[in-house]
Amino acid sequence: MMIFLVITIVSAALIIGALWGTYGKLPNWLQGNLLAIAGGALMLAVVLQMLQPAVTHSGLLATIGFTLLGAGVFTSIDYLIDEKLQSSGGGGLLAAVTLDGVPENLALGVSLISGNVMQVAALAGSILLSNLPEAAGGAKQMKESGSSNKKILLIWTGAAVLLSVAAIAGNILLRDVSKSTISLIDCFAAGAVIASLATEVFPDAFKKGNHWAGISTAIGLILALGLDQLGG
Repeated sequence: MMIFLVITIVSAALIIGALWGTYGKLPNWLQGNLLAIAGGALMLAVVLQMLQPAVTHSGLLATIGFTLLGAGVFTSIDYLIDEKLQSSGGGGLLAAVTLDGVPENLALGVSLISGNVMQVAALAGSILLSNLPEAAGGAKQMKESGSSNKKILLIWTGAAVLLSVAAIAGNILLRDVSKSTISLIDCFAAGAVIASLATEVFPDAFKKGNHWAGISTAIGLILALGLDQLGG
């Protein structure tokens, strides 16, 4: 029961964010600062919840290799979306959510196996904190580029379903997988997160939120630190 409740809440953030970005009034400054908060939270989550444990369980070289692989895959897909497909209508943020979200949700499914409520809350909170503003920003960009409301909601609902499936798969298929293997999955996700922060999240946050985005980034980091302490 708990797994479905947690997954529903985390994935629903994508749909709620898409509804907000499509139908709600989302001023640029608010969108930018929400993205900055999400970016700050993800910065800390990458280091404390993904890379640091990976060094312990899988070694430094494997951590470096899979982190670079994740960054390379995301950057390649993001390049294809922005440059080759000529898409500036939220496709990059959608790629960011899905590419780093799948491994993150796999890890969330695994964390639910342990039954550690605080650990689950920390990881789920960090994912939710990033999903909501990214979906809202991506949906708004899609609407501004001419996509229909129905198409936007279908796309983000599909992303929510995909991430839900990833979390359930993590809970079922990775139940007996070693910590080393889980760590490598986390490293791939971390690389994708880092690349998405550099190419999509922070540039967009600064463009829309101006210098206030720096303060919002710090707020996001502090919120993630609090969630991590709960998880500890």
